[in-house]
Amino acid sequence: MIQGDPVVAAREVSTTKTVANFRWYICGLLFYATTVNYMDRIVMGILKPTIAHDLGWSETDYAMVTTAFQVGYAIMMPVAGRMIDWLGLRIGYPLAVLVWSLSSLSHAFAGNLLQFSIARLGLGLGEAANFPAAIKAVADWFPRRERALATGIFNSGSNLGALLAPLAIPFVVARFGWHAAFLFTGCLSFSWIFIWLYFYREPEKHPRLSKTELALIRADSEVAATTGKFPYSRMLTKRATWAFLSGKFITDPVWWFYLFWVPGFLQQKYHVDLSHLGPPLVAIYLSADFGSIGGGWLSSHLLKRGWAVGRARKTAMLVCALSVTGVMFVPVAAGNLWVTVALISVAASAHQGWSANLYTITSDCFPRAAIGSVVGLGGLGGAIGGALVQPAIGIWLDFSKESYGPLFVVAGLLYLVSLLIIHRLLPTFDQQAV
Repeated sequence: MIQGDPVVAAREVSTTKTVANFRWYICGLLFYATTVNYMDRIVMGILKPTIAHDLGWSETDYAMVTTAFQVGYAIMMPVAGRMIDWLGLRIGYPLAVLVWSLSSLSHAFAGNLLQFSIARLGLGLGEAANFPAAIKAVADWFPRRERALATGIFNSGSNLGALLAPLAIPFVVARFGWHAAFLFTGCLSFSWIFIWLYFYREPEKHPRLSKTELALIRADSEVAATTGKFPYSRMLTKRATWAFLSGKFITDPVWWFYLFWVPGFLQQKYHVDLSHLGPPLVAIYLSADFGSIGGGWLSSHLLKRGWAVGRARKTAMLVCALSVTGVMFVPVAAGNLWVTVALISVAASAHQGWSANLYTITSDCFPRAAIGSVVGLGGLGGAIGGALVQPAIGIWLDFSKESYGPLFVVAGLLYLVSLLIIHRLLPTFDQQAV
């Protein structure tokens, strides 16, 4: 009979069942969740012309629907972070996925502007938990030097979701109608819940994780406490919180612009109908996949070469911010579809590389037990930025007769502005005592 701690005993009994590099399997689950998250999110943008035509929406009407998503996202972000920290990843994460799955399915039964807005509000409420949960999982399962790469990998699921949707949705719509598209993506999200509940445990309790790998994961000593309560009032006194929040507030609306408005822009500018929309969007979001992983790899590579954490992260973010600026030339792309797609592809790729490094600010600067809450605050900032920008885009497009040029110019400049603010707020990436 084995004596002592039952968890330790269970781990010793199950030694033969351990899986090498098991932490990357967890990263795979985060990647899957983020993929279906974005498929649910982007389907509205793909179907915008079809639904707007059927229901008689203006650009401002469509903006109101997307704003409802952003409002739900903003409301729930700080709550979602707290919920994940309180309930834990095993229960809190699938609970959020359940909410967004049901909300995604409900779009299929919406028939007017109000009903779509309510469905989008629910989707925003549920999807708000994805990134706080995933970033917390990365902090729990990876040592510091691997976190940006792991974040880049799971974050690339957002691009895969945005890539798969324009391939799958036209196929589904052509055979079953646009209502079925929402049923399709909602059911995919449901499938993740069962896999997570079966597969996931905390690192110290997981029978598939070897002692050697657990020691690697826990190799980084944290200056600040890793347990206890972390009031928002204390977090808001930390410069790292404001650096992350400001970065999300300024640059998240650009990504929402790519997701919600670029499909309509390509259809309006280049007369690309739903059945031919797939290849341009696939090119954009496939490029973004490379950027997400590449941006995370770059700062991780610099850390392995001995660079300080702050210098490595900011260098990678500067590379991404400079790469985005090419999107400002979309208005002078000489009416060439694929030149336009190339410029947007580079910008989307750079955004995702930027995002992978921006998210790691939280795990670089805060203890694991506070990460979900800090990511929630940053997500709140990003969602508020998006909620302010969405109606402004719709009003501008109605006023200017669909002139997208100034929107792309602004999108190309915001990352350099954001990096300057982050650098002023956070000269070094030291862990914050909260």
